[in-house]
Amino acid sequence: MSLAPLTEKQQRLFDYLRDKIRETGRAPSLRQAAADLGVSHTAVAELLRVLERKGCLRRQGRYSRTILLVGDSTGKQRENANSRAVPIVGRVAAGLPLYAQQEWAGDIIVDGRIYRGDNLFALRVQGDSMQDAGILHNDSAICEPRQFAKNGEIVVALVDGDDATVKRFFYRGDHIELRPENRKYSPMRYGLGQVLIQGRVIGVQRGPDQMKRM
Repeated sequence: MSLAPLTEKQQRLFDYLRDKIRETGRAPSLRQAAADLGVSHTAVAELLRVLERKGCLRRQGRYSRTILLVGDSTGKQRENANSRAVPIVGRVAAGLPLYAQQEWAGDIIVDGRIYRGDNLFALRVQGDSMQDAGILHNDSAICEPRQFAKNGEIVVALVDGDDATVKRFFYRGDHIELRPENRKYSPMRYGLGQVLIQGRVIGVQRGPDQMKRM
């Protein structure tokens, strides 16, 4: 099935999205797209809706702004059945805890044959406290939603309801231990009511062509 013809503005946005995904492995945020194209957020949002109606992109999962391109600039339908878009919902610290902003910040395109869970999300990692587990500064941690953890699992945990961090989880009976994977950092101990598990880290992506399974 061929795609409906695109106007100049629609083609410009489509080409921009395609190039950004090829360059970074993920779709840009609405704010970034508007700034790069020199148009309003409203204009970008409307163009996205038109591209979706014309079959040039689709939105995946519960995050409606998660997009996957299904056409190319020549107007031919193109869809990789093995690809899926995972939303970046904020940043998380692998060092000192950093407030996790719960806002959409673009997407990461991953292999759906590897990452099969529902409602997966990604978080940008800052710091080097998990480097010995292969999670480096500026990596994107691919996570599955989870409100519990087993000893030894690498999790995304909210500390005191505000600060999110990636650490290895251990339940010690009367407290929770969040352990870094870097000898420069000491394990952190918290009361049982201080830690809320948000998800389990199931993979890491460093760039468009670099992924590994945890």
